[in-house]
Amino acid sequence: MKRLLILEDGTIFEGESIGANTDITGELVFSTGMTGYQESITDQSYNGQILTFTYPLVGNYGINRDDYESIHPSCKAIVVSEAARRPSNWRLQMSLDEFLKAKNIPGITGVDTRALTKIIRQHRTMKAALVNTKDDLEHQMSQLKATVLPNNQVEKSSTLTAYSAPNTGRKVVVVDFGLKHSILRELSKRNCDITVVPYNTGAEEILAMNPDGVLLSNGPGDPTDVPQAVEMIQRIQGKIPIFGICLGHQLFSLANGARTYKMKFGHRGFNHAVKEIATGRIDFTSQNHGYAVSAEDLPEDLLITHVEINDQSVEGIRHKRYSAFSVQFHPDAAPGPHDASYLFDDFMDMMDEYRKGKAV
Repeated sequence: MKRLLILEDGTIFEGESIGANTDITGELVFSTGMTGYQESITDQSYNGQILTFTYPLVGNYGINRDDYESIHPSCKAIVVSEAARRPSNWRLQMSLDEFLKAKNIPGITGVDTRALTKIIRQHRTMKAALVNTKDDLEHQMSQLKATVLPNNQVEKSSTLTAYSAPNTGRKVVVVDFGLKHSILRELSKRNCDITVVPYNTGAEEILAMNPDGVLLSNGPGDPTDVPQAVEMIQRIQGKIPIFGICLGHQLFSLANGARTYKMKFGHRGFNHAVKEIATGRIDFTSQNHGYAVSAEDLPEDLLITHVEINDQSVEGIRHKRYSAFSVQFHPDAAPGPHDASYLFDDFMDMMDEYRKGKAV
């Protein structure tokens, strides 16, 4: 069945329908990853977004049980140049089309994603809609322009109740702003006793759990839309080690007086080169964000530890007085290179050193 992708600037792309046959509106973004489409679709950081894959063939190895980053994906739709019709892989459970139908996610194939990506790069991310060809286009365009996109993505993505992943090691509280399962996997590899709590959990409740450390997870949307998390961070920092990832990094920076801004088209992909300033080490990283921390007027208490090679945007922050640091990229990868997984070990060392200091 024919489908149309209409952009806020009036551009229209025609293609074939895949997945659910529903009309949607969302923010149009693109990812440069060559693989990892299942992890991307199930990443809650894409909540409310129409995800364009720049790699020309998507779905060739289907969907498997191991690569979910969340159980209930919340991206609005996907756009591909070509959806594989006959996937093949030893872990294959279902095709991409079957998966999208099961999760009620619409998609469109046969789109010139190269041309589409150029539009986004030139004009920045924008609203878009996926509609049927029989719809009244003039009406759909006016509806699209009048649509106000929601700003409660974190609320939609976070767990409603706390849950645990028991183990015998360090006790870590993970604040869920839309976390990826791979973060929990990395902590579990290090035998951490994990408690995951909702995004709006207060500082007193977190401190009452007497954890060895707190991890602020990734998540979708504008960090300034989550003021309660900023207040929570301000009240726990200095009392317990903190590690922030992606949205968690932005919230940690805001809590210490930094500013954030919306990027033109963001960083979404698995090949972003990041430099550690102190050592000159270069890591290739997995990234998925549309906002960044401003390097201008950075508070004195914060030290920039990492920068993105291509645009020099801030990729890492460390607090000069407290046991706390954060990174904009995903050291858990999934998908992507595991160059930066050592940061989880740094978090383990930070918790151990803090505990020793308290015992003295």
